[in-house]
Amino acid sequence: MTVSEGLLVPPGHGRTVRTPAQHVTFKVTGAHSRAASSFEVVVPPGFDVGAHVHTRSEELFYVLEGELDVLAFEPRVRTPDGWRHWESRSGNRVVRAVPGTVIVVPPGCPHAFANPTAEPAKMFFQASPPPDHERYFDELLQILARGGTPDHAAIEELRTRYDIEQLTPLRHGGSSAGGAPATPR
Repeated sequence: MTVSEGLLVPPGHGRTVRTPAQHVTFKVTGAHSRAASSFEVVVPPGFDVGAHVHTRSEELFYVLEGELDVLAFEPRVRTPDGWRHWESRSGNRVVRAVPGTVIVVPPGCPHAFANPTAEPAKMFFQASPPPDHERYFDELLQILARGGTPDHAAIEELRTRYDIEQLTPLRHGGSSAGGAPATPR
């Protein structure tokens, strides 16, 4: 098959998934790229995706607006909470990412991001290979749309199916969401 036209997604366009803890706009999906799915993500104040790892996926984050605390290394010790205090064997620590910061996460590398500020942050996020993250977001929204307390068993099964090993809890607005879902991670 020969492709004769590319994809152009104007500012403000794309399908958006919204939950209290997530605002993710699909910019490029597996229907348009064999290399990666691309998203614009608004990270609300107090949101902490929690440290997690993927065995197959590679990710790229580019901070567009605001500030995020970010982790992208294997720590000396994987403690079950408090990833912001982790340190790598080579001395790397969590950093404050500002606009223009790029974070690349290879498969098998623990990573996390959190918005410690009072203002929303925005980032461009790519996940490879597509369409795993797209499907994860869609299925997560279906689980959360049921209302009431999130079905933690369903969320854990979803994470397992989409190559997400959650190492520390997701938090939103300063509270622990325990078994709540991870954003791309």
